[in-house]
Amino acid sequence: MRWSAYFLKTMKDNPKDAKVVSHRLMLRAGMIRQMSAGLYTWLPLGLRVLKKIEGIVREEQDRAGFHEVLMPTIQSADLWYESGRYDAYGPEMLRIKDRHEADLLYGPTNEEVITDIFRREVQSYKDLPLNLYHVQWKFRDEVRPRFGLMRGREFLMKDGYSFDIDEAAAKNMYQRVLVSYLRTFKRFGVTAIPMRADTGPIGGDLSHEFLIQADTGESDIFFDTKIADLGAFSEEDQHPARLYDAINNLYARTDETHDSQLFEQVPAERRVISKGIEVGHIFNFGTKYSVPMGALVQNANGEKVPVHMGSYGIGVSRIAAALIEASHDDAGIVWPEEVAPFDVGILMLKPDDQRCKEVVNNLCSALEDTGRTVLVDDRNERPGAKFADMDLIGLPWQIIIGPRGLDNDLVELKYRKTGAKSEVSLDQVIATIAS
Repeated sequence: MRWSAYFLKTMKDNPKDAKVVSHRLMLRAGMIRQMSAGLYTWLPLGLRVLKKIEGIVREEQDRAGFHEVLMPTIQSADLWYESGRYDAYGPEMLRIKDRHEADLLYGPTNEEVITDIFRREVQSYKDLPLNLYHVQWKFRDEVRPRFGLMRGREFLMKDGYSFDIDEAAAKNMYQRVLVSYLRTFKRFGVTAIPMRADTGPIGGDLSHEFLIQADTGESDIFFDTKIADLGAFSEEDQHPARLYDAINNLYARTDETHDSQLFEQVPAERRVISKGIEVGHIFNFGTKYSVPMGALVQNANGEKVPVHMGSYGIGVSRIAAALIEASHDDAGIVWPEEVAPFDVGILMLKPDDQRCKEVVNNLCSALEDTGRTVLVDDRNERPGAKFADMDLIGLPWQIIIGPRGLDNDLVELKYRKTGAKSEVSLDQVIATIAS
């Protein structure tokens, strides 16, 4: 991709109304633009990141045995009347009427819709367990949207739902999802700490939040440092039940469920008080929805019993912002390689130089043959502006090409994460990046 032909407009200065790092850098890097309070347009560079995050989430959901569906953004209020949540949910839910005066709402979550799908399609225990998920836009009418995507009104979320015959099977599924989430966040290059959480309006009596440690997080977090090490696991070494027990035996809570007396029992050298950003939340709520909505199956004895359910959310669009909060420097974003919008940025210091053009064309072809994506800065800009923009957008690798180096068949290679630079011969560039 050539920068001159790409819709990518960066900003030199920090926007005055952007209070946190991720909001400032996403605006400056040309990833998003604000339409109104809490509502944003995703521009091409930002959308590439969002799609990569979404792809990883989908891969791990499929791997965990979930099947993808797609539920509507607009929901019938009748389902929420059945569950008893329509009046209980609060003003964050956007309630609307259609031309026939029917009560509708813009879905903040999907427990009612998925329960309705289940009760229409499944009648026997032989069809269980069943695990479904979707990735869909949601809307919550925040009283004070702020911090860009960290607390916007519209956001992209993955919702997963499990259906099991009894409490034991449902708890086992909950444990499997917890392991799946640790694996998912590990692929993003961050440690997301599972913490005991309040179930809130979702309901149930078992819940964990996953939080990424960051100075700008909205939640106060209190945890034993040993729990952060549990993310570095091999699935072959960790049975879900054993990992779940290990997590529950270590202290990790947000300010909502914090118990100072329990926390003081953790050895002082392992106690951490910090800030965190919530990027995932899982719930096991048993029969909270299946009983009032009549989601029943016939068990092995021929009896009609309510199905046991769980709900599992990941904030897909929020992860993009959270990764920036966790990985940036004074120059800009430092993307983990799995979610970077492009793998390699090539800076042409003399875009009109014929030798430079030939080398760039050959390098692009060779990199793309290895599966790497490339953004070529071919703009007629000063080298300093190009260096600043490339650091700002945070691509993992930079290749700097100018006539002086090419006289000796050399280019400069920079690894964005460490800032390390080296001169590399043309025939070694691909191998160096690969290694």
